[in-house]
Parts: sequence; C-alpha cells; structure tokens
Amino acid sequence: MSTPLALKIARDYGTPAVVIDMDRVERNIARIQAQCDAAGLANRPHIKTHKSPYLARLQRDAGAKGITCQKLGEAEVMVDGGLDDILISYNLIGEEKMARLAALMRRASVTVAADNPTVVAGLQRAAELAERPLSVVVECDTGRKRAGVETVAEAIALAGQIAATKGLSFAGFMLYPTETGWREAQTFYDEALNGVRALGLNASIVSTGGSPNMKNLGKLVGATEHRPGTYIYNDRMQVAAGVATLDDCALQIYATVVSRAAADRGILDAGSKTLTADPGGGLDGYGLILEHPQARIARFAEEHGFLDLAQSNTRPNVGDVVRIIPNHVCVVVNMVDEVVMVRGDEIIGTLPVAARGKLR
Repeated sequence: MSTPLALKIARDYGTPAVVIDMDRVERNIARIQAQCDAAGLANRPHIKTHKSPYLARLQRDAGAKGITCQKLGEAEVMVDGGLDDILISYNLIGEEKMARLAALMRRASVTVAADNPTVVAGLQRAAELAERPLSVVVECDTGRKRAGVETVAEAIALAGQIAATKGLSFAGFMLYPTETGWREAQTFYDEALNGVRALGLNASIVSTGGSPNMKNLGKLVGATEHRPGTYIYNDRMQVAAGVATLDDCALQIYATVVSRAAADRGILDAGSKTLTADPGGGLDGYGLILEHPQARIARFAEEHGFLDLAQSNTRPNVGDVVRIIPNHVCVVVNMVDEVVMVRGDEIIGTLPVAARGKLR
C-alpha cells in the first residue's frame, strides 16, 4: 500500500523519483561530524555521493574542513558553488587538465593526489600556469589494489620527486585501507613517514578514507583527516557494513508497480537506468523495497525492474508506489538531474545534482 507522501510525489513528479529526506541528511551530517571531532580528525567529506554544492555547504557549515572531489569537473562545480580547500583524490593527466587545474588554483586552495612519476611531472605545468605552488599528496595502496603506490620505497621516492619539482610541494599521504587492513596500513605509513623525514620532509596531511571505515576512525596513529562520502545518504552497502541502519538511509527511490503478469512476479518502472546494476558487493537483489522487504528486485532491463515475489509475505498491486533503498547510492545519484527533497510528509522542493556526469 502506498504512503500518502509516495502518492503525492508520484502525482507531482512522476516515478521513478529519487527522494532525499533532509531530516535524515542533516542528522547524518551531524553524526559523522561529531565522530570525526571526537577522534580529533578533520572531516573532509567526499562529494562524489551527493554532487551538490548546497549539501557540501551544509557539511562545511557543520564543521567539515574542506571537501574531497574525485574528478576535476566536480571540483570546478564545487568552487563555482562557493566551496574551498579541495582535495582532488585522483591522478590528473594531460595538458587540458593542467590548464583547468591552474585556473582552479587561482580561485581556491587545491591539493591533488598522485601515485606515479608521470603524473607528478605533468603537475608542474599546472603550477607554472597558475603562478603559485601546488600541494601534492602521495596516494598509497594499502590493500584495495586500485590506485596508489604499492611499496614504501615507491612512496618515499615519489615524495622526493614532488619536493624536488619546481612549483610542487609534498603535502603528505592519502590512504584508503580495507576495513580489516588498518594494522598493515599503519606499518606502511610509519615506514613511509620515517623515509620522507630522512629526506627532510614531513607529512602535514595524512588522509584516510571511506564511510565503511567509520568504525575504524582514528585507528591510524598520525592521521589528520578522514574522507567519508556515502554517509550523507547511506545505502544497503553501508547497512551491510555495519556503519548505518535502515533509518539512516536518507535517499530512497520511489517507483510504481506497472505490471503483475503472474502471482509471483511483477515489474517496477525503475530499471537499470535508475537503480543501476551494481550488485553492492554480493547483496541479494538490486534494492530493498521497504513495503515488501521479502520481495526481490531480481534483475533489470533498462526501464524494467523484475520483481521476484515468490518469498514475499505481502505482494504489491499494479499502481502501488513503493520506496526502495538502493544497493549503492553514489551511482544512483549520478543517474538523475535532480532529487526531490522532503521533510516528514512534506515536499520542500528539488535539488539539482549539479556535478552529475563530471567524468573528467
């Protein structure tokens, strides 16, 4: 059965609609800020989840010390929206990006990450064009096998290259330990810090990351800041990781049941173009339907969400509007131009996803 708010959203905006509960958003912001404060760490939230200068300003006003952006395009949108003190946590390569980075450096305080000599050599051009120094942190792989130098020796050598490059300044280290790999990350960091100190350098920024790692907040001795992102909305992955509850999930997809061709199956009007095909690290199905938690969103077409109702104690009817908590909220947000904002049972407006699609 549809809630009154669900019916109102379907009437005013249509479905599928991506809806954020601002009371939960603000509660999440305050909760994580308090945890960072208690741990003595600066909170540098990652805006790749919400992609909104408005929400980034709420995080800043609550006490965040700067923000993190994954791509240069996101950082440009954030600076346009009044944000400053930005860490771009991604290797930037190419003349086009160096020109844009230089323009950004003239408008805001920017730090960038690098994990190889080619990137470091290219960053010199941005500093030249901006006519001001550029701070660079060394990204370290501490178990995820994504980006980052893999050995302490590489980290020390890259720090030395940064310090020796005109226009660049070695700022410290950026780490994203696995949820169970903090002891190994500590060993890596301690050895790398000793190595850069032997070169006469120091690490003013030691940045750890991830909303799933909030349960490890403060475990890295020497860390100065943390980069959580998903916490502002949360999703099924964060609930499974034990760092959020369903009540902390501030974003939901409102979708309509458009077909019930058989007793044990149905179709939602939210397919892969809305919920995305992210399995969420092995979660069962592609979202949790709050009204029918035993129902499974089993598979997708682009505009069809296939419901498996075989194990569901309750079954929706055609026309019912249901609320879905997605597996991975970050990719869902990037699929839409705007989100609907609510407080309680009231719609308070829409919010543009201003940095949507900023892939470079």
